[in-house]
Amino acid sequence: MMTRFLFATMPFDGHFNPLTSIAKHLKAQGNDVRWYAGPSYARKLADLDIPHFQFQRAREVSGETIAELFPERASLKGPKLLSFDLEQIFVANVEHHYHDILEARETFPFDALVCDPGFYAAHLIAAKLNPRVYTVGVGPLVVLSDDPPPFFGLKPARTIVDKLVHGVARRLLNSTMGHGVKTYNALLTSEELPPVAVGDFFELTRKCATYYFQSGVPGFDYPRRSLPANVKFVGPLLPNRTATVLSIELADKLRAYKSVIVISQGTVDNRDAEKLFVPALEALKNGPHLVVATTGGKNTEELRRRFPEANVVIEDFVDFDLLFEHTDLFICNGGYGSILLALSHGVPILSAGTREGKNDINARIDYCRFGVDLKTERPTPAKIAKGVARILSDKRYAQNVARVRTEFDTYQPLDLIDGFIFAGVPEATQPDLSA
Repeated sequence: MMTRFLFATMPFDGHFNPLTSIAKHLKAQGNDVRWYAGPSYARKLADLDIPHFQFQRAREVSGETIAELFPERASLKGPKLLSFDLEQIFVANVEHHYHDILEARETFPFDALVCDPGFYAAHLIAAKLNPRVYTVGVGPLVVLSDDPPPFFGLKPARTIVDKLVHGVARRLLNSTMGHGVKTYNALLTSEELPPVAVGDFFELTRKCATYYFQSGVPGFDYPRRSLPANVKFVGPLLPNRTATVLSIELADKLRAYKSVIVISQGTVDNRDAEKLFVPALEALKNGPHLVVATTGGKNTEELRRRFPEANVVIEDFVDFDLLFEHTDLFICNGGYGSILLALSHGVPILSAGTREGKNDINARIDYCRFGVDLKTERPTPAKIAKGVARILSDKRYAQNVARVRTEFDTYQPLDLIDGFIFAGVPEATQPDLSA
């Protein structure tokens, strides 16, 4: 029986891309799949052959526009940055998202909503329209219990002092979220829905979901005594891709070097090349490794002029799924999707990023010993060189990554999701709308 699925995502590539493989899979099975997304995703959705409901009332705040729309954000960090993003980027648009989808429903009475965890309109849609909701975890698993640490890049507590620090961090987190949750609750009141507690806010899109499909595997998470029944690890959810080949020039270079290092500064924070590209290239130019930097189309020619060395290749885009088959080390700022792709190919990580939740991702890299977390947004060439030498000289990193790659290989993400959506498991068929 055909099911009507409406996908809905915040306008960030890290929220949108992992869901594309699910959408294409469901569409190929004969389901009616459409997508509510910002106008900048029109081309991508056209390429996917998926009908697009564009933002009407909602303002698109994307990786391309966030710096221009909120120049004051660049100076914020830690709790202040989290508070700002929660209110200005995620909560501010909830009412507009909700009414956009109400309008879309008039022409597309969807049976199920598939969304990312930051699409907080899902809570209203679940309560008022009662579709099945499937949330896809596109970053580290957020289930706020006493087992894992709270945000801010902390690791599991090993001492009494660690536990005290975690307690302080939880209280700080609740305080940080207060104003944004107050705004959200005002909207719930206007829709005659009960308010949510501050401490429950980050789990709203998990609690309203029939299933919460977590991209990744338990081996790339902190130890937990238990998980809610609706949370299912499904393996690495990677973007839908079409077949490509590496350029002849790059393929020749790959054959000429015994080791390959790939550098990426992500898709949101790649405008300022001085943060990671420049120090990494300074550290590695004229060295024994082939260094491939992918810029996402930002500063490519400038970096090529600045680093003309024979062992350096700088491109707008390279298919990582192909490139990682030849890669010995991935230097990045901690984007969850690219890290999952690297780990699925058995590539260790050298990470340098603290914003947009990357400190939590990078803390897991360090905790699992899949690489080294430099714990800064702006590493020096010396720190990068030291990190590279440490990872490539210590076989334990490669062994740890090989182990998690084997774990990844035991998962068939789309088949697992199929089983949960269409076969169902009794204890998790009803969404929990309580907060």
